[in-house]
Amino acid sequence: MKVFITRIIPETGLELLRNAGIQYTEHREKRHLSPEELIAACKTHDALLSVGGNKINAAFLQACSHLKVVSLMAVGYDNVDVPAATALKIPIGNTPGVLSNATADTAFLLMLATARKAFYMHKVIGRGEWGFFEPTTNLGIELNGRTLGVLGLGKIGMALAKKCRGAFDMPLIYHNRHRNEEAEQLLGARYVSFEDLLKESDVLSLHAALTPETAGKFDAAAFAQMKPGSIFINTARGAMHNEQDLLAALESKTIWGAGLDVTNPEPMDQNNPLLNMPNVAVLPHIGSATVEARSGMARMAAENIIAGLKGEALPYGVNKV
Repeated sequence: MKVFITRIIPETGLELLRNAGIQYTEHREKRHLSPEELIAACKTHDALLSVGGNKINAAFLQACSHLKVVSLMAVGYDNVDVPAATALKIPIGNTPGVLSNATADTAFLLMLATARKAFYMHKVIGRGEWGFFEPTTNLGIELNGRTLGVLGLGKIGMALAKKCRGAFDMPLIYHNRHRNEEAEQLLGARYVSFEDLLKESDVLSLHAALTPETAGKFDAAAFAQMKPGSIFINTARGAMHNEQDLLAALESKTIWGAGLDVTNPEPMDQNNPLLNMPNVAVLPHIGSATVEARSGMARMAAENIIAGLKGEALPYGVNKV
């Protein structure tokens, strides 16, 4: 059995594949595979371990209907046509849970960096402008006691909430499709409507999945309902916010600041004005970029491949076939 891997992955995953007697081919060039190249590669393999945003759409799945399993080295699967895969009886796997702490750390980093204008002030040093002290300029805001609002209070949102409660004693409000009773009991979380989430959050952090319902959810109308002193954090998916509307909201002081690990589009253009705003912090989608998280993701992705090639249920399956 042979698996095609679309990027270089940590050794933890490769070792599992080798020990299971599975051959693999890694795409080692630092460039995206075209849809045609991906199909051609998969034609000679029995499984696909997909890293990055490869489009696993109906066209790909029809062309590669022989695949015994598609394993994503990712939590999100908005790039996969899951109904089409299910119809073709191709199991889809992902890597949930393993990157929760790493992504929550990134959201926490962005929240604090935005509040204190840290990225911008670092650039001030680089420009040679660290000079005359002015007590009323470049002031940030303190986070202690401020209200944390979370859209999508799952494992990542819970991890962030615990950090915010411990560090800054931040009360927690949230909006989900379903109530999170664990968060309500352990953290005193309060369930609110989406409108109240916008109105009451001092820091609003996104941790929901990208769906037709959440795509573009944070637009001019949404930002207009937020507090003028609020901070918007997105470590989920860039397509959940309208970047031009976000820029306008920041320029008009409709909201105070923004921290982004995901952008719309990705990658962000180097001349995007958000990159030079004092109260904005942007990272290049590094939410899971720790040794521990990426190694765990590689392990889980490999475990899905091994199970799928054996004809067994995936340990981290997205669909049932």
